[in-house]
Amino acid sequence: MAKKQEILTPRQRTKKGILAGTLGLISNLILFLSKFMIGLISGSVSIMADAINSLSDTASSVLTLIGFKIAAKPADPEHPYGHERFEYISGLFVSIIITYVGFQFLQSSVEKIIHPENIYLSPIVFLVLVFSILLKFFQGRMYLKIATTIDSEALVATAKDSYNDVFTTLAVLISAGVEWLTDWRVDGYIGFLLALYILYSGIMMLREFVYELLGSRPTPQQVKEMEKHLNNYSEILGYHDLLVHNYGPSKHFASVHIEVDDRLNLNQAHKIMDQIEKDFKKSLDVELVCHLDPVPIENENYRKILKGLIEIIDETGNGLKIHDLRIMHQGTVLQFDVVVPESFSLSDEELERMLRTQIEKRIGNYHLDITFDHNYLLY
Repeated sequence: MAKKQEILTPRQRTKKGILAGTLGLISNLILFLSKFMIGLISGSVSIMADAINSLSDTASSVLTLIGFKIAAKPADPEHPYGHERFEYISGLFVSIIITYVGFQFLQSSVEKIIHPENIYLSPIVFLVLVFSILLKFFQGRMYLKIATTIDSEALVATAKDSYNDVFTTLAVLISAGVEWLTDWRVDGYIGFLLALYILYSGIMMLREFVYELLGSRPTPQQVKEMEKHLNNYSEILGYHDLLVHNYGPSKHFASVHIEVDDRLNLNQAHKIMDQIEKDFKKSLDVELVCHLDPVPIENENYRKILKGLIEIIDETGNGLKIHDLRIMHQGTVLQFDVVVPESFSLSDEELERMLRTQIEKRIGNYHLDITFDHNYLLY
């Protein structure tokens, strides 16, 4: 839902994603082969660990290519919203690979600590590591630039992983230098720290993509942008019950309840809803569905009851809000929703008993039909 630097067709987005995966594959393969050869020559477990990390990055690039290829498939009867979520699935597999590799590094590093060995160092080791740092830095910039252009969280995560590799390779370079200058056998310890870092990165990436597949909450900035657009419409009285979900990085859907004056006819109300939905699609790239809530703002009895309810709600607890008031069945039933913040201490049952007591005492003897809202983004 973030604003893109340029408007891209799905085909253009896929081509850029495949380009990122191809460039990443080539560069990671070069890094793996160079580090692996130097690791074999020197006998350094930390350099070998870093080489295997580059191999996992190579696998990540392959998965990125596969992910963008499958995600680009059009909608079909079995998948009416398309296949873009496969980007999250490919990212999930990448994080599993990284986590597994982290465990393997941890084991080999512990063995190296228990049974330390002298390693052979040569100037070429430093040259390869410096080359690795430079290549990973530019690889990260490439990933991030394309990720920003196509709004891909999978590529943003890959870019972060590339920048993280810069720091881990720096750590390897430092450990090699220390051992070369002082003859201290710190290789196993540095490899152990590197393994912990890779393991942590893998788990965090795993967590992020699982959240995406389960359906993560939009960022506060994204919610604020939606609120800003809704506030631009003077024809509406209010809005609430916003829900947002997605079926991939560029397929965002939302629904919201819009309050309007009940004196508007259906054509007038529909025109307003239609304009809001088009605005969301054009400005935010969100497929919005508006639910119409007519409000009898000129009804004196309605205004009186609403004012009383607001006073009761405000006095009952900080953060409580009310919306969707309906006076039904010849004025004998009050139907409304109460927004309950996470920090509110009372249960819904306790809150309902308290509200019933206060409403009967201060407004009148009504049957109540109360819905308690907990999961919406805008109220």
